[in-house]
Amino acid sequence: MPLVLARGAHRENRARILQSRRGFTLIELVISTALMAVILGSAYLCLRAAVASQKLIDTREEVLQNARVAMALLSADLRAACPLSKTIDLLGMHRMLGEVEADNLDFATHNYSPRHLREGDWCEVSYFLDKDAKSGSFSLWRRRDPTPDDEPLAGGNREEIAQNLLGLKFEYYDGFEWFDEWGDVEGRGKQNNSLKERSNLAGLPEAVRITLAFDSNPRATKAAGAESTSPEPPLILQTVARLNLAAAAARSTASASSTNSAAASPSQPGQNPSEMRSP
Repeated sequence: MPLVLARGAHRENRARILQSRRGFTLIELVISTALMAVILGSAYLCLRAAVASQKLIDTREEVLQNARVAMALLSADLRAACPLSKTIDLLGMHRMLGEVEADNLDFATHNYSPRHLREGDWCEVSYFLDKDAKSGSFSLWRRRDPTPDDEPLAGGNREEIAQNLLGLKFEYYDGFEWFDEWGDVEGRGKQNNSLKERSNLAGLPEAVRITLAFDSNPRATKAAGAESTSPEPPLILQTVARLNLAAAAARSTASASSTNSAAASPSQPGQNPSEMRSP
């Protein structure tokens, strides 16, 4: 009897050991594999989105840096703007290159440090857009000529300021309204039959509004092709640069006119102007 009991207990222990060593069933393997695939797929999508966001942030940061540099140079040159020549103070021309707005701006500035002999703090400056033949994109260029000559709109050296632009626009403020052009662009002067004085034909504007449109994702545009447009909206930056010399000239002119009008005002009859007293 004790031998039978021992054999029964041995069988039970063996059954328990075999049951504890039992593997996964087919259903459990399928479910676990499906869950693992879902987890790995979600992790891949998150990682891919993070990498794409990082690339976009790097591209936007580069575009913003180029825009800040371009705006700083333009504003610094315009704040110290002065007449370009005896016949041209400042020349701002509105133009289109295909569907791209690409204005031209020519003036002189005192924002220049002499580098060679026979140079001063005066320099001819031009800002314009030019298309790159290889990439098909537009770049902002600056021409500078620190040597006065008979051709104020030519000569000097040109340097690239920013790349991947989609537009450049200048607007000019005379103290009352904004103009798309400034100076005698067509070279005709004021028409003889014009009864309205056009303040944007001569002199310096009080302020210039600068609008730059950049390609927000130039890498995607290059990958899609030179002739294709960016799938994302352009990055537009705008600022207003006040011309300090123009404001100073306006204040001196106003002061001189008020002084002349006060000197020319008639005195009361029978009273000597030197004997006039304030009440």
